[in-house]
Amino acid sequence: MKCHEIDYEIIGSEMQLIEIELDPDETVIAEAGSMTYMEQGIEFETRMGDGSAANEGLMGKLFQAGKRMMTGESLFTTHFTHHGQGKKRVAFAAPYPGNIVALDMARLGEKVTCQKDAFLCAALGTKLDIAFSKRLGAGFFGGEGFILETLEGDGMAFIQAGGTVIEKELNGETLRVDTGCLVGFTSGIDYDIQRAGNLKSMMFGGEGLFLATLSGHGKVWLQSLPFSRMADRVAANVGSGGKGEGSVLGSIGDMLDGDG
Repeated sequence: MKCHEIDYEIIGSEMQLIEIELDPDETVIAEAGSMTYMEQGIEFETRMGDGSAANEGLMGKLFQAGKRMMTGESLFTTHFTHHGQGKKRVAFAAPYPGNIVALDMARLGEKVTCQKDAFLCAALGTKLDIAFSKRLGAGFFGGEGFILETLEGDGMAFIQAGGTVIEKELNGETLRVDTGCLVGFTSGIDYDIQRAGNLKSMMFGGEGLFLATLSGHGKVWLQSLPFSRMADRVAANVGSGGKGEGSVLGSIGDMLDGDG
């Protein structure tokens, strides 16, 4: 497997975007709708499949697209190719506040498993696939964790994470993580779902009923603010009328609006 060699720059601190520099005839693939801007000379095309298999037929593309649909992703990926002269740039951004993780796939064993919505973009030649958990427990109770996405290749790939990104190196240790906080891990890591303590802790601890257990040798990437957690906070605030954090101010706002 040989991916296109692309250069890049990650711009920003907490709401990042990534700028990819393409030489003539180089291509980067990305999730539909993630492009921020591109320079003249770069053209894009929406395709079924990731383009990793040059001679893949229609049935193969349909099969790949069907698997992507199972993860909740778009059936298509967008291919950005530089057809002009010199070096040109195209940029992509995550759809929510957070950070971008650059993965040098050649140094990471050419395979990384990540949450189904973590993929942002990658060099052409990177294969996108899905991976079912080996254990049924992860499937029924892991939430995000049942269907994971795998990235395979020897080029650069980029994933997105909410909030701050934490990189852990495991050397035979075991790490227990909130299922939503897991972003990705390398092929030497074993992944499972286990019950979060006793019944009392599960019901009243506020940490969820189950935790992801990661063990083995390799790298693990975590996120401090999963999108689902942020969405829950926003929804709770909207449900309260959005009058402010303090209950007193909220009550005054209700009275001024005629709701009191």
